[in-house]
Amino acid sequence: MIIHLKGSVSEEDVKRIAEELSAFSFRKNGHSVLVTSSAIKELDEKHGEYVEEHFPFGSDMQLASRDYISETRSITIGNNKIGGTHNNTLVIAGPCSVESEEQITQSAELMVELGISTLRAGCYKPRTSPYSFQGLGLEGLKLLDEMRSKYGLNIITEVRDSTHVDEIIEYADIVQIGAKSMYDHGILKRCGKTNKPILLKRGFGTTLKEFVQMAEFILSGGNENVILCERGIRTFENDTRFTLDLCGVAYLKEYTNLPIILDPSHAMGYAYGVGDLARACAAMGVDGLLIEVHPNPKVAKSDASQQLDHAQFTELLGSLKVVTESVGRTVI
Repeated sequence: MIIHLKGSVSEEDVKRIAEELSAFSFRKNGHSVLVTSSAIKELDEKHGEYVEEHFPFGSDMQLASRDYISETRSITIGNNKIGGTHNNTLVIAGPCSVESEEQITQSAELMVELGISTLRAGCYKPRTSPYSFQGLGLEGLKLLDEMRSKYGLNIITEVRDSTHVDEIIEYADIVQIGAKSMYDHGILKRCGKTNKPILLKRGFGTTLKEFVQMAEFILSGGNENVILCERGIRTFENDTRFTLDLCGVAYLKEYTNLPIILDPSHAMGYAYGVGDLARACAAMGVDGLLIEVHPNPKVAKSDASQQLDHAQFTELLGSLKVVTESVGRTVI
């Protein structure tokens, strides 16, 4: 249940009621909001005098539910907005990892040339093998900060674990929680205490309900700026890296109020299919796309097979603009 308390309720009473209900508590528009387990369907009479309105739910998908907020939440990223009534499709592009100053500068310059406002690149890489490139860490974050200062780009980068979540929040304009970190409650709860946009990726073995409930950890901490990212789930198929769940995306669009970004690069796993998949995603009228682009994918230190080169991405972007326009949206 979501409970909106009256504006006149004291902080002491808010704390007391939250403890009695085992509820999360945060402030919104001058009022205190409490979120309890969905198992609570009715208010106790003793709390009635403090309550302005309340919303019972059938499951713990509550703050993210369209039954609570019917419109898609509007999220501001730099000078851009997604969600709400904006009909924008945010294209986020860049290499899998920051590898050098030369490489990330070439990537930033391409974004500026093509009118792309948001640059992606990883600095702390949650790799499957301990012997793979693990990222440049803080050095990489500082390079991304230079790209933002020099080129006016928004930066999105991934938090690997809770040991450096504060660093990522400090440097990034959008904090990415990757598929392998989606269940890390330390990361989720810390991201609930910032107002920066959080892009939460779906785990490759995660149900839609589990995915949204992880978003609820962030929302219930008071951060309303959560974006869902579908990046493919593991199925019986072995000839692609994962299977992009567009049926799941249709479900999320229908039942949740969170903007949705799709990642065709990680889903496909091979550059040859990223373009077609990206266009299919754009045709669904989603709020954004996350595409991996490298100056020279053949020498990339991570995910080399799925990254587009600059010429391929430039060509793809042109076709994406046509597709998005056909469904009443604008690439930003």
